[in-house]
Amino acid sequence: MLNLTYSYRIYPGLEQEAQMLDWLEQCRRVYNYALAERKDWSNSRKCPVNACSIKQEYIIPAETPYPDYYKQQNALTKAKEEIPELKAVHSQVLQDAL
Repeated sequence: MLNLTYSYRIYPGLEQEAQMLDWLEQCRRVYNYALAERKDWSNSRKCPVNACSIKQEYIIPAETPYPDYYKQQNALTKAKEEIPELKAVHSQVLQDAL
């Protein structure tokens, strides 16, 4: 069987390149925020088997559900209203960054 592979190269101008770099920066921020949210949730529930530590306490209320992909995906709409820089990036791209 013969497979044909095509590769396309783009040559963006300076303005387009700056816009794409800004999109990448916003995606990086969204990813890092989502990862930090998940890590904070799991770290707030760590405790030794026999006793809870004096140093460590819940930083997030115990009844707060785990911030999974779908909850964070739905929170993006609220974040786009509050943070104007996120409006420049397409919603599907931000969802893929999670």
